[in-house]
Parts: sequence; structure tokens; C-alpha cells
Amino acid sequence: MPVSVSTATTVRRSRSAMLEDTRTRLLAAARQAFAEHGYAHTSMDDFTAAVGLTRGALYHHFGSKEKLLLAVIDQLEGEVGLHLQTVADAAPDGWQALRRRCQAYLELALEPELRRIILQDARAMFGDVPQAHQRIGIAALESALQTLIDDGVARPTHAGVTARMLYGAVTEAAFWIAEADGDPPARLAVSTAALDMLLNGLLAGPPSHL
Repeated sequence: MPVSVSTATTVRRSRSAMLEDTRTRLLAAARQAFAEHGYAHTSMDDFTAAVGLTRGALYHHFGSKEKLLLAVIDQLEGEVGLHLQTVADAAPDGWQALRRRCQAYLELALEPELRRIILQDARAMFGDVPQAHQRIGIAALESALQTLIDDGVARPTHAGVTARMLYGAVTEAAFWIAEADGDPPARLAVSTAALDMLLNGLLAGPPSHL
């Protein structure tokens, strides 16, 4: 007896839902394991078994441990982007939005999960933040800077290159704060003070906007 179109569609949807559930469970398990043990010391067999899956399922969905790390980084970076936008949206004006966005990124270096996965393991493996997320971060800074320039709050400058320089400075400071042999709270305080000095140099007038 032929399978009806509706039955076939239901089967495909059920399989798709199962695959998505497996992928979600693998991501969650890997994220927890990477945060607790670090990428290099995480056993794929251990964390897949912990959620009732196999190494074969991991390879089917991600291809390799390295690609799984990239998927975890992508998930975390998406959450970071939303957090930074929320912080900026809550600011009373455009200048504070820019300042608080940059400061919030520095503060994320104190979060154990982000510190270990993005600021330590990702750099050790890939050298930097994935380019797609760099572009998103730079674009957000460029848009904010251009608005401030247009409004006369910031000095006239090339918003694109200034955004790239600011992004690089904040990112490098976050990597420095997160170094395993450092004092993260003390380094955050130093970095926040340096950030204010850097941003003040962009103001069209005295730093009374802070």
C-alpha cells in the first residue's frame, strides 16, 4: 500500500526533528565539556556517552572535534552579540551605547565559559575570533561611530577604519584579561581605564558626555 503524502511528510519532519535534537544535545554537551576541561583535554567519547550518543553521531553532524568547537564558538558569539546589543540599547544616548558596548565585551572576559572557550581555546586553535563574527562586531561599531560623527558628538574621521582599530583594541584587551596566568579582575580595571582614555580621544568636545 503506497505511503500517503501526509505520512511521508510527517516521517521527514520527525526525522528532521530527531536530527536537530541530536545536534542540540551534542552542542550542549560539548559546550559544557569545553568550558569545564578545555578543548585539548576534552574526550569526545566521554561527553557523547554522557548524553547517550556515540562518536559516530558527532562525526555525522560536525565532521570533527575542531568543527564542533567552531559550532560552539558560533553559538556563543551569537549570544555575545545579542548581549552587547541589549547593553547598547539600554544606554541613555549614543555615546554611552558605544562605551558600554565596548566595556561589556571586556567584562565578558570574566565569564568562565567565554573566557575558556572563546578567549583561550579559540585563540589557541584558530588565532582569533572567526571572521564572520569580526565583521558583525566591526559593522556595529562602525554604525555607532558614524551616527556619533553625524551628530557632532565624535570628531570627523573615517568610521570604517576607526571601528576596525577600536574592535582590535577591545578584542586584544579581552584576550589579555583572559590569559590563564593573569589576574582577570585587575586586568579588567586597567583595560576599562584605558578604554575610556581611548574613547575620549574621539569626542568632538570635552568628555562631559560620559
